[in-house]
Amino acid sequence: MTKKTVKPRKKGLKGRDFLSVDDFSPAEIRSVLVLARDMKAHPRKYRAALEGAMMALIFEKPSLRTRTTFTVGIKQLGGDALLLTPADINLGKRESVYDVAKNLERMVDGIMIRTFGHDICTSLAAHAAIPVINGLTDLEHPCQAMADFMTIIECRKNLAKAKIAYVGDGNNVAHSLLLMAGKLGATLFVGTPEKYKPDQNVMDRAVALARENGGTIVWTSSPVEAVHNADVVYTDTWASMGQEAEAEQRREEFNSYQVNRGLFSHAHGDALFMHCLPAHRGWEVTDEIMDSKNSVVFQEAENRLHAQKAIMVGLLKG
Repeated sequence: MTKKTVKPRKKGLKGRDFLSVDDFSPAEIRSVLVLARDMKAHPRKYRAALEGAMMALIFEKPSLRTRTTFTVGIKQLGGDALLLTPADINLGKRESVYDVAKNLERMVDGIMIRTFGHDICTSLAAHAAIPVINGLTDLEHPCQAMADFMTIIECRKNLAKAKIAYVGDGNNVAHSLLLMAGKLGATLFVGTPEKYKPDQNVMDRAVALARENGGTIVWTSSPVEAVHNADVVYTDTWASMGQEAEAEQRREEFNSYQVNRGLFSHAHGDALFMHCLPAHRGWEVTDEIMDSKNSVVFQEAENRLHAQKAIMVGLLKG
């Protein structure tokens, strides 16, 4: 039987994992966001923050933003990255997750993993004595949510007064947005078809967090209700990686959730449009909205770099 690695639970972020938004307290999330914004404003100040550190980047899924931002990010902090693809390790098949964890903990300082099953991510973290960061699983996308709320704060300043609307599939991105809104006391309306609601356990946890922190979490099947008077309108692909065979069926079922001029008109005139990318133009969003003055999708994408740099510094340095 493989032995679980017990990571010390102590004050501060050093040595901990970031597998879920729920791994960080509201105060810790805010501190990471403050650090990320300072890193964005003063990058030279941090160019040796992780000097000599090595991150292993495990990719079981294709990536543009995650691969680029983690690779560039660790290098900008004075460290380096090692890319590992299925051809290199083939987690759980060529080599067990346990064995990969026990090897890497002796060779690198931290691990980022982008994979399918969330259990793979949690298992890797359970067995590795070094920090593990969730770069995306089927359950959550916590680094994306950190960048999203960094962007909202940059553009809106006051989360307590902003209504955020998410419309589309109740997927991993929706889950992390729900938990982040709950942690930070924000108002989030999630509009999805009944069949594609977010995971109920995540919803229940987000509602409980919102109650603790002065926020509001609402699910509705009406995209118009979700977007009504919103300050932020967020959407994502209707068919995530691994769901390509369902794409045409989902397109029909999600048709009324497309963020177009008609739906967006129910939000405030200066509402932000957000998307974690990649976007399927003409499906979940039209070009007219994607390329509008309201769109901050590329600012949001850039903020993945700064948010993840702050996360790495927190977990590796403290």
